[in-house]
Amino acid sequence: MSTDALLVLRQAIPRLSAAETRVAETIIGTPSLVVELTITELAKACGTSQATVARFCQTIGYTGYREFRVAVATSTSREQAERDRFEVDDADIDPDDSVETVVAKVAYQEVQAIELTARSLDRDALDAVVDALLTAPRIDIIGFGSSNLTAQDLHQKLYRIGMPANTFVDAHLALPSAALLGPGGVAIGISHSGLTVETEQAMQLARAAGATTVCITNFPDSPIASRCDLVLATQARESRYRSGAMSSRIAQLALVDLLFIRVAQRRYDAAAESLRVTYESIQDHRIDT
Repeated sequence: MSTDALLVLRQAIPRLSAAETRVAETIIGTPSLVVELTITELAKACGTSQATVARFCQTIGYTGYREFRVAVATSTSREQAERDRFEVDDADIDPDDSVETVVAKVAYQEVQAIELTARSLDRDALDAVVDALLTAPRIDIIGFGSSNLTAQDLHQKLYRIGMPANTFVDAHLALPSAALLGPGGVAIGISHSGLTVETEQAMQLARAAGATTVCITNFPDSPIASRCDLVLATQARESRYRSGAMSSRIAQLALVDLLFIRVAQRRYDAAAESLRVTYESIQDHRIDT
């Protein structure tokens, strides 16, 4: 589980009841309420019962309100220290922010996404994905919208070290390919929200065909993640309701770099030779200086 209580809360939203979701949304809006209020007072502020708040804490992985309260206090304290380091009051961009403030806020968001992802990443899951990639006869990397940018980045990194990777911009190509992967193949579905219909369909088809399925997502309890054998979770502060992929994209790209480096380490000599050959293959397309 992530060490950031507010991220744990956001990631749990897809599996919360309606009453628990009200608690989550209230806390996301004003995290200090958890530190300042008793469980009875928080329940009243959320328009729900004390039992619902207690159940909410257990649903997202804490033993009770006391443990959740300590975790939120730790997270908000750490977050404030990071905001002080970047000299920002909050992470949201306001219409009247100066260029200096915008630079600081974007840097803060993206550094936080990488640091939180690295801190909480499941190392065993990462190496299990690498094991599957190293023996795969074919690798399909599937992502749509902004996640397709991440899919293309992983694709070009893997094929440049000799891995049999494919990616697609058209679901009508991705879905038949996933259905034909077969045992030993690997399908990697990338979706920040874990809710992209076409990506979920591809994971279902790949799994039915006997392939190993991997999900890169910010919501490990999401529908796509539930269709996959292995999940690599990012820790971007953007919620799935927020428009625009900024820190989510950065966190995904950090995971792609980790996958690439671990694969390259495991087949070091072959990867180094492939990189040399592919580098030389494009030298005639560079401008002489």
